[in-house]
Amino acid sequence: MMRKRLLSRENLLALSLCLLVILLLIVTTDSAPQWIYQGF
Repeated sequence: MMRKRLLSRENLLALSLCLLVILLLIVTTDSAPQWIYQGF
């Protein structure tokens, strides 16, 4: 029951969209460590 609710179409769509945005951020930046540690 719980697994069916977690793997609904809306949740999978939101998760894939989030992963796509993160992947685009990593790919489009030249040096990843600089923007990861910028807040510190």
